[in-house]
Amino acid sequence: MSSNKYEIIANEIKDKILLGEIAEGDKIPSENILSEKYDVSRQTVRKALSILNDEGLIESVHGKGTFCRKQTSRRTSSKNIGVVITYINDYIYPLILKGIYDVLDKKSYSIILKSTTNGRDREKQCLEDILTKNVDGLIIEPSKSEIAWKKRELVRRFDQVGVPYVFIQSRYDHMEHSPVIKTDDELGTKMLTNHLIDLGHKNIAGIFQADITQGVSRHKGYAKTLQKRGLVYNPDNVIWFHVEDKFGKTEWAIEALLKNDPSIDAIVCYNDMIAYKVIEVLNSLGIRVPEDISITGYDAQAQDEPGAFKLTTVTHPKENLGRKAAEVLLKLLEGDTDVKSEYVFKPEFVEGLSCKKRS
Repeated sequence: MSSNKYEIIANEIKDKILLGEIAEGDKIPSENILSEKYDVSRQTVRKALSILNDEGLIESVHGKGTFCRKQTSRRTSSKNIGVVITYINDYIYPLILKGIYDVLDKKSYSIILKSTTNGRDREKQCLEDILTKNVDGLIIEPSKSEIAWKKRELVRRFDQVGVPYVFIQSRYDHMEHSPVIKTDDELGTKMLTNHLIDLGHKNIAGIFQADITQGVSRHKGYAKTLQKRGLVYNPDNVIWFHVEDKFGKTEWAIEALLKNDPSIDAIVCYNDMIAYKVIEVLNSLGIRVPEDISITGYDAQAQDEPGAFKLTTVTHPKENLGRKAAEVLLKLLEGDTDVKSEYVFKPEFVEGLSCKKRS
């Protein structure tokens, strides 16, 4: 949080407004009361209130005081759509955004784009900022979607101001009726794990992201398939990582995993990016892929890139996911009630060069 006292005051009042603790039309405490509460000068309070006024959250009424501005009265059709997504330029995200843009551009909508870098504090800032803008709709990819978030009421503020929203990849807890566009992540790792077992692998490890729903679902598909096919699920042979340590942890964890159990003959990876990192680590240890260990990815991200080592993986809809999210949001904007709570893309198996049959 900022060290400037007026920014601290402005942020606290802003949080209360955006979370509905200060309702539209409510009177903001006077300068004297705020000065006493925060132990600051009235000039500092005026700076804080000026920030909120500039953001359109409050308004002064001569002779009556300062009030929380009625958000709904400011919302007219703007042809702007807010998009809050974890990343913009990395991995599968440029194609997801292309799908969103292609659909919205044909309807003459512009995009206000925000990246959370998969961080909760940043996500809160992005949603708060979008709330101060005049947008017609919102597409959200939750950050750290597997971790409970106490600020989901912030998203529901969009309901209060009449702004429809659609989730991609996953959605917040207790918002099951809000539309989500996603992939069947559990099915994807079932396909990959079955493929490895069919090739004769007996000791299959896994590496998955713990803080997002996709990672947990992909782990579930891997674990269920091992058990269904009669292989032992060993939790010691599963590496869990969070977004902050995905590469740093991978390197030492893979080395420790193989030192603990040299008989591992395959690894199911959370996605292609992790799979390539695992292959890099294995090569540094003198372990060959696929001759010594088979590797699978997920997302089919680099299959068409010249010179890329072709992974055995499954597809992610990428552009089609973004396209469907935009189409569903347009339906909501047009008042169409025929909108499902879930739209699920099924992955397709892609055989590459990273797996080899075992005797």
